[in-house]
Amino acid sequence: MILSMKIKLKPTKQQELLFWQFAGTARWAYNFFLAESERHYAEYLEGKHEKNTIKEGDVRKYINNVLKPTTHLWLKEVSSNVMKQAVKDADAARKRWFAGLSDKPKFKSKRRGKISFYVNYESLSRTKEGFRGEKLGVVKTYHPLPKLPKGETYSNPRISYDGQNWFLSIGYEVRCENVELTGEYLGIDVGIKELAVCSDGAVKKNINKTKEVKRLEQKLKREQRKLTRKIEANTIGHTKNRKPLYQKPLKSLKNIQKQNAKIRMIHKKLTDIRTNHLHQVSIEIVKTKPSRIVMETLNIKDMMKNRHLSKAIAKQCLFEFKRQIQYKCRKYGIEFVEADKWYPSSKMCSCCGSIKKDLKLSDRIFNCSCGHKMDRDLNASINLANYPI
Repeated sequence: MILSMKIKLKPTKQQELLFWQFAGTARWAYNFFLAESERHYAEYLEGKHEKNTIKEGDVRKYINNVLKPTTHLWLKEVSSNVMKQAVKDADAARKRWFAGLSDKPKFKSKRRGKISFYVNYESLSRTKEGFRGEKLGVVKTYHPLPKLPKGETYSNPRISYDGQNWFLSIGYEVRCENVELTGEYLGIDVGIKELAVCSDGAVKKNINKTKEVKRLEQKLKREQRKLTRKIEANTIGHTKNRKPLYQKPLKSLKNIQKQNAKIRMIHKKLTDIRTNHLHQVSIEIVKTKPSRIVMETLNIKDMMKNRHLSKAIAKQCLFEFKRQIQYKCRKYGIEFVEADKWYPSSKMCSCCGSIKKDLKLSDRIFNCSCGHKMDRDLNASINLANYPI
């Protein structure tokens, strides 16, 4: 199986400037392909082309043969694989949209988009201090890269920036561990009140209810209010009932940039806390070594339509939690099963099997006509553990 790894980098100032240049090139190439594909699609609707999509190879040839030698000379300073992979990523995003698997891809923003770029896997080599990359030289890392057998390479290496530090993410092949399993089936019911309730009685808490996360969320609100006041102060003719006329010169907007940096750091802290909690909980569950883990199929997109619960659902990161359980099950050789979307795990009695159709979301205790009384989430997790395959 392929495992992914994220390694913190400690680049020099010159290398950090190169990182920004490479990331900017990747963003430009991605947006350039989207613009060309939209233009081609508009001409296809007018009857000028037979096919509704443009080939990514034709776009790359145009960039290399026409733009690179003439108007875009700065492309020569960057690895050609950065532009090549960004065009391929944009092409894959367009194909997923045409296939109905995702929403229409949007142009990457210079300020809000994810800052990342591809590193050529063929030229990426492990060193004592870190790794050697194409046109990057030797980049030092805080932790060494995993050793690979001869002839094998790291898959899909990319360098990204999270607002404070640079990271290298890589994938590499590992063998599944031979672990003796218990032979038991474990059901996991996820929710908002608690992150997960297992059929063995284990309850994994909701990290968003802790004091530290609440403190950071309150601090985030205060900093966002400060940002709003700074923007209003730098807008001439701004009133609450009137739209702004125009902005002051950029010289007076440095404080806004500083405030944006503070807000990004708080978002990063919250994301790190939640991701760390998901990893801790998922590895605790998997290390119980059941033979099978059953989770319900989550339709996050439809769940987010509930405006009363959408914020709480987004904070729980339920899809990421399921993804971590899945790949850790593969590592230990545990069978992972997703229950059918319409399987009534919450409405079914785990004792007699009858369906309680009038069960409400506010009913936290499951009371059955047979006299069975149990916590609603624990009852659902037991039903998932007994899911028929």
